[in-house]
Amino acid sequence: MKKIVIATVATLAMATVSMAAVNAGACTGCHGADWSKIALGKSKNVAEMTHADIAAALKGYKDGTYGGPMKGLMKGQVAKYSDADLEAFSQTIGK
Repeated sequence: MKKIVIATVATLAMATVSMAAVNAGACTGCHGADWSKIALGKSKNVAEMTHADIAAALKGYKDGTYGGPMKGLMKGQVAKYSDADLEAFSQTIGK
């Protein structure tokens, strides 16, 4: 039981560090504080996306496999983050 508790605490601590790694302020500037703003009139409503869709989009922007007219802008926004950071962040927004 003690090992399970220690492992759970360690996992939660790593997830918290990852979530803190992504600067949400840079995102909300375009997507809005509640994530429902259509950024620059071209993006999807992030608040309506699933966590999995958000994670796939963020990682896709990073590796160049996802995106429309804002692909270049978003690649620059997410390039500095690890896939784990983006995955953890995606779990904090959307549905």
